[in-house]
Amino acid sequence: MPRPVTVGIESTGYAIWFHALMHRLGHTVLVGDAAKIRAMVVRKTKTDQRDARHLLDLLRHDRFPTVWVPDPATRDRRALLTHRRRLVRIQTMLKNGLHAVALNQRLARGSKLLRHAGLAQLQALPLPPYTAQRRDHSLELLETLHTKIQQLDAAIATAALAHPDAPRLLTHPGVGPLTALATVVVLGPVTRFADTKHVVSYVGLAPSLHASADKYRLGHITKQGRSLLRWVLGQAAPHAARLDADLKRTYFTLHHRRGRAKARAR
Repeated sequence: MPRPVTVGIESTGYAIWFHALMHRLGHTVLVGDAAKIRAMVVRKTKTDQRDARHLLDLLRHDRFPTVWVPDPATRDRRALLTHRRRLVRIQTMLKNGLHAVALNQRLARGSKLLRHAGLAQLQALPLPPYTAQRRDHSLELLETLHTKIQQLDAAIATAALAHPDAPRLLTHPGVGPLTALATVVVLGPVTRFADTKHVVSYVGLAPSLHASADKYRLGHITKQGRSLLRWVLGQAAPHAARLDADLKRTYFTLHHRRGRAKARAR
């Protein structure tokens, strides 16, 4: 096709190769909000041909609901953060497994289990062969994961300092390189948002609203957005609460009334 051609697609996963191909061929790719595109269709019938004609009609009439697409460098930084998050999840699974092995042998050390004295007790437990193998393999994997996560933390710190916007976030109490880098690579240019409410909604931290006439009720957070940033902010919330008196008072009040998960989300 003659260049440049504007190509419109719905937002979907595993499409980076298509973006790269269109860019290499000199075409423009617009990514549309799948939910909004579907809401504009009157009929419930859904086929590939109907969808293609609908997308073309939206492009022709300048009604295509585009979404922001990060550049390749930003996507690569997101991959770095996502990789670390997955390794941390695996690390947590291994730790929980070791706690289960210890509790089944009446060894209750809590968070001290994986410290020097607790590890000595754990390794000294007389266990059946396969349970002992599970313990030993889990400890070996934990050591390897700890090294890998430290390497990723160093890479994240370097990437955060090199980013034009992340160092400013590092000046806030409780914000480290991980939180700063995740915030800037997920949100992108802040000029995209009209105000802070739009940012909260984009991340998925806004409460759902159930309204009828003049009555309304706020529900759980919507969780419609990038889970990576929600997870990072949830991890950073207790650290920030320790460094700010007002935030600490609010955090522990909610922690007492609603539990830790809701206190982190609010």
